[in-house]
Order: sequence, then structure tokens, then C-alpha cells
Amino acid sequence: MREKLPTPELFKSLKGYGKDQLVKDIISGIIVAIIALPLSIALALASGVGPEQGIYTAIIAGFLISFFGGSKVQIAGPTAAFATIVAGIVAKDGMDGLITATIIAGILLILMGLFQLGSLIKFIPFTITTGFTAGIAVTILIGQLKDFFGLTYPQGVRPIETTEKVAEVIKNFGTVNVQAVIVGAVCLAILIVWPFISEKIPGSLIAVIAGIAMVKLLHMNVNTIGDLYTISSSLPAFHFPHISIEIIQNEFSDGFTIAILAAIESLLSCVVADGMINAHHDSNMELIAQGIGNMGSALFGGIPATGAIARTAANIKNGGRSPIAGMVHSIVLVLVLVILMPYAALIPMPTIAAILFMVAYNMCGWRNFALIFKRAPKSDVLVLVSTFILTIVFDLVVAIEFGMLAACFLFMKRMGDESQVRTWGEIDDAHDPDALRLRNVPKEVRVYEITGPMFFGAADKIATIQVKEDTKVVILRMRGVPAVDATAMHSLEDLLDLCTKRGIILIFSHVNEQPYNMMEKGSFVERVGAENFCKNIDASLERAKEICNK
Repeated sequence: MREKLPTPELFKSLKGYGKDQLVKDIISGIIVAIIALPLSIALALASGVGPEQGIYTAIIAGFLISFFGGSKVQIAGPTAAFATIVAGIVAKDGMDGLITATIIAGILLILMGLFQLGSLIKFIPFTITTGFTAGIAVTILIGQLKDFFGLTYPQGVRPIETTEKVAEVIKNFGTVNVQAVIVGAVCLAILIVWPFISEKIPGSLIAVIAGIAMVKLLHMNVNTIGDLYTISSSLPAFHFPHISIEIIQNEFSDGFTIAILAAIESLLSCVVADGMINAHHDSNMELIAQGIGNMGSALFGGIPATGAIARTAANIKNGGRSPIAGMVHSIVLVLVLVILMPYAALIPMPTIAAILFMVAYNMCGWRNFALIFKRAPKSDVLVLVSTFILTIVFDLVVAIEFGMLAACFLFMKRMGDESQVRTWGEIDDAHDPDALRLRNVPKEVRVYEITGPMFFGAADKIATIQVKEDTKVVILRMRGVPAVDATAMHSLEDLLDLCTKRGIILIFSHVNEQPYNMMEKGSFVERVGAENFCKNIDASLERAKEICNK
């Protein structure tokens, strides 16, 4: 039976859609657009691109992801998770490199959705997502120190790596601009205090207004966006980059990282949203929408996008219950781009830095970080700390690759340690109704109990099985073995060969479904003899007695 293709949530939401909900969605879309405006500009600047490109991303990707998405309420746009990697790509390969990487990411996301891989994201350990998220937060904070303190770097000095930025901040701290610090500190205080005053109006908007007012009215010598960037209020224009095999090879790893990040963050946002509105998203449709949205954003001058948890939560709190709210948010941003974008030139850079400080704090997840340190095994702490440090010192690609490899190896070691091969005499059988002390085992019979998954990390333990000179039968009790792999099967075949040479019969007790299927496919059952596969230990011992009495 063929699987039905995923369906965008928009088409499902329109069934029974009424005027009252339309009004709520429009109002919510407008409010979310107001929230998204300063954030989109700030995140674009943190990503090393122009302020309008953040708006382009929120418009194009925001509209497409809402239109095609698998969530009722997801709001998409530029997010802090991409800032570091985007800045690195732009510095290294320019906008064409970024467009290529984002298109690759979009294609990968669409393929992930079409191949029903939405559920596989759960196999990325929490320690890795916590580690690289905290690492990204630190890199964003470090990247904004220059603007917050109003530092002046020598001409031509443009640090790219986080460690280089730290070195330049320390080297040039003597150029600190006190007026910039005052503006940044006031705006940061507003961002911290404002949520306690009102949740209706975003604190970032108040901070922007306050920052502009301070610089203009008090004639403060502080850099603004207009001093450093050329502001454009033109609509997004289509641009297809020059693509070659060499460029694709160079950008594939970055595209893969963007795809994984987009998948993780968007699906996490969907899960949070589901809990808030008591609904269920379609993860595969959401991945397809993320792919379409990112490709659209790249081709129209934007940067990578994904579902934004804070904006999605704001949408829900303001009554948004269908993808129409997200589409309205994008349309409102088009009007803002055309009418108000020139005024963005007045925003002080310390204000942008303060907004990004709060973004970094909100995303760092320090509580989860501390909790893992307090409760998790040392192996998990090692993965967490390694991913965190590598994200800061190197980049996200290295951090995720190392984190996944380390997590896999440590998991396999843990599983290998859990797998055991013991004689019955080594087992504490006081509470076992199938215990050895309750049975009569002939002296020519050796009984071994195998527990845990038998895979390449634990297969060598089968080699510890020993037989005495008078042994006629070896019983392998496998009720505690959920699965075996090819390496474990090879070890069992070696054991069978050894027993056959010595004239010893091998009996298997309580073999579970997956191990039995593996044995059957490889003709192992035929070699052992189907009569020597018994359903439980009692049947195995009876079979052993028959053999010993011959």
C-alpha cells in the first residue's frame, strides 16, 4: 500500500475556517511582524550580511514555510543558530557561496521530508544540541562585544574566527567608547526589565526607539547601522549563483550543517508549539517546507531560516491558530521594508548588540547545561563539553561531527559493558523462578546465560565461553538478548566450529525473534539443528539429558 504524500497544514486548517479566526490570525501576524523586525535586522548583521537581508529572509522563507509547513502556528525567519556559520561562509566564499550552501541545505531538507526522515532527528543526542546551542550563544555574545563597547579596530582588521575576535577585543579594549557603552547598557536594561512591564509590546522595539532617541537627542558619538551599512528598501530580487562541481564540493559540508540545524530547530519549535495548543505537527511536511523556504530565501537575497521558537510562541499567545498568521507576518514585513526600512539606518550598533546579548542569553540553555553536569554520566558530560568548546574554538561542522562520533562510540561502549556472558553459577539467582538451584543439571552440561545486545562492541565476550574435557553439551540461554549483528554471528559460528571439533552439541534456549531470524538467514539454524533450539530452559535441559544418555 502506497504512503500518502504529506499535506501542508494550511489546506487542513482551511476546513471550517471562520471570520473570527481570520481576524485573530491577522492581528497575531501583525504583532509577530513587529517582534520580528528588530530581530531580523540584528541577526542579519550578526551573520555578516546587510540589514535588509534579514527582512528578505523573514518575508520569503517566513511566507513559504507557513504556506507549505506541517505546523499550524510555526513562524519562520532568521535565527541565532545560523549566525556563526553564515558569517563564516560569507567571509570565506561571499554571498554566492552562502546561496549555494543554502540551496544544498534546502534540497537535503526536502529529501529528508520525502523519505519520511522527520522522526530520525530524535537520534541526535540532547547533549549535542545543548552543547552547540550554548556554543553558538557564546560566539554571538563575543561577536557583539566590539559594537557594545564601541571599539575601534585598525584599518583592514576584520576577525572572522571567535578566538580572533576575543584577541582583537582584548588588544583594542583601550579604544572603548563610553557613550556607546551607555547606549548599550540602557538598551540592555530595557530588554531585561520590559517583559515585567508589558508583554504586548516587544522589548526589542522599545530598546530600538530608546537607542535612536538617545543618540539623536543627546548628539552622542555612536555608530549607527547607517554609518556602517548601505540601507536598501527595494523588494527582494531573484539571483541565481554561479554553480560548479567545485563550488558544490566546497559548500556541501556547510549545506549539510545548515540542513541539520534547520531540521533540529524547526522540529523542536513544532514540538514546543504542539504542547502549547494541544496539536500534532507533521514533521515530514515541515522538513519539506523548510527546504522550500530556504531555497526561496537564498534565491531572493536572504539567508538560512528555520522555525523560531520565540516568534512561534508569540504567535500562539496572540491568538494565531493557522498558517495564515505566519503569511500575514511576512506581508506586513513587505510593507515595513518598503516604507520604514530607511529609518533602520538610525538604529545604534550598541542597541543591536544589546538585542543580540538577550538572544544569546535566551538560547544558551544554561539550566540544561548545568543539569547535565549535575545528573548525567561522565560520558555525556564529555560530549556536552567537547561540542560546546569545539563550536566556539573551531566551528559548528567540527563540533557536530565530533559530538556525533563521540556520542556513538560512548553509547556503544556503554551497551558493550551491559552485554554479558556468564555461567549460571555466577548469577545471583535467589529471585529467579528459572534459577539453576531449582533444576537438575547433568555434570556433562555447561549452561551460559547471555544478556544484552550482542553486536561488534560485545561479540568478543562469546569467546570467553569455555568447555571442560567431559563436557558433552553447551546450553546458551538467550532470553536477555534482543538483537545480534553480523560480528556476533561470526563469533557464534566460531563457537559452533569449536564445539563440533570436540564433539560437543550446542543448544540454544529462548532465542528472541531478531536473533533467530539472523541465524536462520545464515543457515546457522540448519548447522546447529532445529531440534537444538528450545523454547525455554526446561526444554533445553531435557534435550541435553537426551543427548547425554545416548
